[in-house]
Amino acid sequence: MGRVSSLELDPRTAARLKRDAAGLVCAVVQQHDTREVLMVAWMDDDALAQTLATGRATYFSRSRGQLWRKGDTSGHVQWVRKISLDCDGDALLLEVDQVGAACHTGDRTCFDATTLPLTAPSA
Repeated sequence: MGRVSSLELDPRTAARLKRDAAGLVCAVVQQHDTREVLMVAWMDDDALAQTLATGRATYFSRSRGQLWRKGDTSGHVQWVRKISLDCDGDALLLEVDQVGAACHTGDRTCFDATTLPLTAPSA
């Protein structure tokens, strides 16, 4: 998909974003109806503009250094129902309709594999 985008992010939205040093914002992805957290990814302005314009979740791959639209190679598409910006402007919440697995391992979510033990007493 590359970094080429003919779409531009609305300047009012762009002004509210607090990006990291690489120009990225964290995107938490949640199944819209069950509220299950599916994955965490990163978006730059182009990825967010593409997502808003198409309704398909598009992210920025830090390892490949380019945009990737979820499901283009796997068929596991994310249809975006709603996007919210957190109060600080440094994170996005994407509520999606996930088709197939969200994780590259084939699991439904990226949070299925390991649960860390809590040592603190519960409240």
